[in-house]
This record gives sequence, C-alpha cells and structure tokens, in this order.
Amino acid sequence: MRFSNLKHDKGVAGLTILLSLVVMLFVIGLLVMIFTLMGGEMQDATADKSTAVSVVNETGLRATIVDGTGATLTSVRDASCTAITEIYNGTATDDFQVVGTNMYTLTGCVLTNATTWANYTTPVVSYTYTWSADNTATGVMNDTTSALSGVTDWFSIFIVIGAMVVLILLTVIIITAIRGSGMIEGGGQSANNVGSA
Repeated sequence: MRFSNLKHDKGVAGLTILLSLVVMLFVIGLLVMIFTLMGGEMQDATADKSTAVSVVNETGLRATIVDGTGATLTSVRDASCTAITEIYNGTATDDFQVVGTNMYTLTGCVLTNATTWANYTTPVVSYTYTWSADNTATGVMNDTTSALSGVTDWFSIFIVIGAMVVLILLTVIIITAIRGSGMIEGGGQSANNVGSA
C-alpha cells in the first residue's frame, strides 16, 4: 500500500519544531494566566467576610497625621474602618491628653487632622475595622496561584533548548548536503594522490 499524498516539507530544517515550541509555550502561558486569575478570584470569594478587628494604642502615626497627608490605619484586603475608639497624646507614663472628635476626620481607613496637631508629640490611636480574613481555603489558593505563576520561569530554558535542537538539525542538514554534493572527496583518495609523479 503506497501513500502518495504524504506531505514532505523541504527546506524547513526543524523550523516546524521551533514553531511548535513557540505555540506550546503560548498555550501554557495562556493556561497559567487563566488559572492564576481564577485562583485570585476564588481566594477573594473564600475569604471570611466582615471579620472584626480591634486595634488598641497604635503608635508611630504622628508624622503623617501632623503633615496633613493622613495616616492609613490598615491596608488589609477589603478593609473598612468602622470607628475611632480613642485618640490621645502621650504614653502610659505621661498624663494622657485626649484628642477631641472635632480635631480629626476618618475617611475610609485614612485618619487626617482637622486642626493643628503640632503640640502632640506621641499620638496613640485605638480603632476598629472589618476585613476579609484569610482562612485555610484562601491559604491553599494563594499557594496554588503562586506555584502556577512560577511556571513561566522555565520558558527561557525551553526556548534555548528548542533553538539548540534547531541549530543541531541545521548543522546535520548542511553537513549531509555538502557530502552529498560531491564537493568534498573522501580522505582516503586524496591521501593516495600525495607524492605520486
């Protein structure tokens, strides 16, 4: 039985392998992107919504409160600062100076001063907020998406190996073509002609 309709590519010298490699890497990259995006959405969906947290006596906010840029109290996922419990100036060894509610504003989780706080050296803030807390499921999703995103680190190695395979195929084809053309004689014939008169 003869197969007369077989396709015979000539002159491609392994380029189909290189093109197949590029297409394979593209498909792998597309799948990694899709699964990473899905994992991020699943991580947000499985978090414990509205987990309440109380922060007592947070310090180190003076610079951002005094200069007027505002102090970000928390930057966790889906944070919603519900209330300022108390703000005072001083430490436990000092006489506490309570800051009145008319002297600050809370927008989202950003605390800004409404009046001058220049004389407040160590403001201490207590507040409450809610957020979407992590749990076992979100931890698994985070580990999975991190592991998936690391797949693309191997792409450069695949490209280098594919290019080397193509170069080796080209070298073999060139050597075979030169030998088959008759341009180079065998080493035994030229050795016999040396020294003949």
